[in-house]
Amino acid sequence: MYNLTNTILAVDWRPVGVGIAIVFGILALVFFLLAAKFFRLWLQAKLSRADVKFSELIGMWLRRVDTRTIVLSKIIAIQAGLTLTTRDLESHYLAGGRVPNVVRALVAANRANIDLSLQTATAIDLAGRDILEAVQTSVNPKVIDCPDPQKSRGTIDAVAQDGIQLKAKARITVRANIERLIGGATQETIIARVGEGIVTTIGSAITYKSVLENPDNISKTVLAKGLDAGTAYEILSIDIADVDVGDNVGAQLQAAQAEADMRRAKAEAEKRRAMAVAREQEMRALVVENESKVPLAMAEAFKKGNLGVMDYYRMQNVMADTSMRDSIAKPKKKE
Repeated sequence: MYNLTNTILAVDWRPVGVGIAIVFGILALVFFLLAAKFFRLWLQAKLSRADVKFSELIGMWLRRVDTRTIVLSKIIAIQAGLTLTTRDLESHYLAGGRVPNVVRALVAANRANIDLSLQTATAIDLAGRDILEAVQTSVNPKVIDCPDPQKSRGTIDAVAQDGIQLKAKARITVRANIERLIGGATQETIIARVGEGIVTTIGSAITYKSVLENPDNISKTVLAKGLDAGTAYEILSIDIADVDVGDNVGAQLQAAQAEADMRRAKAEAEKRRAMAVAREQEMRALVVENESKVPLAMAEAFKKGNLGVMDYYRMQNVMADTSMRDSIAKPKKKE
């Protein structure tokens, strides 16, 4: 024992102490750097009563979370009277959500007395919808042009029963329905449904004059169809901004039909003429065929004694006389 104690006491422990000092120095330097990095955010959260711990800041940094975004968003929520935890904001950030957008939407909904929970807001945000815009639209309804001027010619064209074309423009006032925002159709569906309703209403009008006299009938008819069912919006009103008279489509269709009937009649007449020409050619061929049989018939008549020589000469004289009369009757060609 005496020898072991003397041996331990004889060992030079100075290098070990230096190593421990270096390790503690490195740890102190790291702590100082982290303190310098997050002290401002921690102090800002502390003074704002956001209750963000220093260890939480380091943990978010290690998980590659934007600490500034989380801290500032929580400060905004706390100052607005909302109760949000750092873990909730961090989890939404890691899921790919827009934390500042969600917090602003929650604040706006709270100010407007709209029932909007954090779970609903984050679900809407992760679904790709702009929750802040939805809350703003719920508070301040927006106006949608129908048709969309960026995707169409700018008017909805429809034809009344008297054949007159009408060109209409409408403006739809909608309010966001947060409860149906997840899975609800977008404003493109609203525009398409309203356009279809306008076309149907104008098409069912007996005359275009009735539409021009009471354009509000279009709005009433379209609104009565409940076009906002299954969409993320609630239609408040549909206003017909403009109705213009277009072409006389009925007259154009009648003219086109008459032209088609005339072409069909011409085709039928040409068909009958071709058939007549073919029949004429057929009859001429039959005549030529029968004429070719005359010499054979005459020879057969000579053999049977039914035709005499004098009869043959008289027939030749008649044919010569007929040929002479034909040549005299034909007009002379001008030289």
